Amino acid sequence: MAIHHFECSCCGKTLSPDEVTYVCPDCGGNLDTRLDYEFNPGLVSKEGILDSREMSIWRYTALLPVSDPGFQPTPLHAVGMTPVYRPPLLEKTLGMRELWIKDESRNPSASFKDRASAVVIARAIETDVKTIVAASTGNAGAAMACMSASVARKAIILAPRSAPPAKIAQLLTFGAQVILVEGTYDQAFDLSIEASHEFGWYNRNTGYNPFTVEGKKTAAYEIWEQVLRHMPERSEPLTVFIPVGDGNILSGLAKGFKDLLHLGWIDRLPRLVGVQADGSAAIANAFFSRSDTIMPISATTLADSISVDLPRDGLRALKAVRETGGWYVTVPDEEILKAIPALGKAGLFVEPAAATAYAGLLKSLREGLLDPAAPALVLCTGSGLKDVRAATMAVNPAPVIEPTLAALKGLLHG
Repeated sequence: MAIHHFECSCCGKTLSPDEVTYVCPDCGGNLDTRLDYEFNPGLVSKEGILDSREMSIWRYTALLPVSDPGFQPTPLHAVGMTPVYRPPLLEKTLGMRELWIKDESRNPSASFKDRASAVVIARAIETDVKTIVAASTGNAGAAMACMSASVARKAIILAPRSAPPAKIAQLLTFGAQVILVEGTYDQAFDLSIEASHEFGWYNRNTGYNPFTVEGKKTAAYEIWEQVLRHMPERSEPLTVFIPVGDGNILSGLAKGFKDLLHLGWIDRLPRLVGVQADGSAAIANAFFSRSDTIMPISATTLADSISVDLPRDGLRALKAVRETGGWYVTVPDEEILKAIPALGKAGLFVEPAAATAYAGLLKSLREGLLDPAAPALVLCTGSGLKDVRAATMAVNPAPVIEPTLAALKGLLHG
């Protein structure tokens, strides 16, 4: 679908596609990509999407600002259409009537970030870009490295030295040029922007590149297909719990749901709930203080994927929660760790950032923010294999015994 224009989410300035690449040149605000179907909904066929045999994000090409890069199967065509589960044990334990878990670990690099990277790569192909750079604590970089490798593009990843070793190993395995930075994610982010200007690299950074939101909005389309369109009419809307760092995932889901509302495919927006770690709660702080200004913090949380000093898409993520009647909730690292084995009992192995969303659901139930009778969906954004150290911290160690039946009986009978 053709880009009609870009619109600054802060000052409202409109720009043509050939005037800008990243952010608003006047105020530095994030850009919203406005597509032709927003002005002519008849350009898109709901039946055409529902009847599609393509089982990836490219089934929604008619709603995207890039073309399907396909010509041959690659990992790009395994991104999206991740499963949604109804875990009976969790529903019963929590006393909930309807609970869904969307498992993003099924993406090629095992995280939600493949969605954004696939669309950015498609844009790089269309504009004949050979080198892409990104700052990342691991997941965005791994997604970019995976997608780049699949179409023979060079990926340069700047990551903080503190990033989990498993994520760094994944980056290197995909053949990316990995450069560790003695500093924070935010410092790596700023350095990547300087480098893209200096060397002409295409910058994939979350929020900074407007195509990242376009990739992430595809999860909203899938939630519509998998859950919303099968729900009977009811007074309670679906409540979606989303882990939040930079805010770009939440902004992407909000844009996708707004698209569906505009097209008339849903009659109301789901409530969006942003969940942040106590130690990385810049957006939540603004929500609690009813402010429109997001103040930077010094982030400290074991959930590295959402550890951010200054959220790069915070204002859109703040506005989206308010517009949908949702809320923000913060959880301590201890509750994030407890949420990992809690989800494990439902057959899901998640990293701390993904567990954060479930911890936010639990806190919302405890505090009466969410009615147990209301339908809810938790977005689990990444695999536990991304951070095995955190998973090890979340569970008791396995006992060691002698290889005898007597020793086994002794253990079993305590």
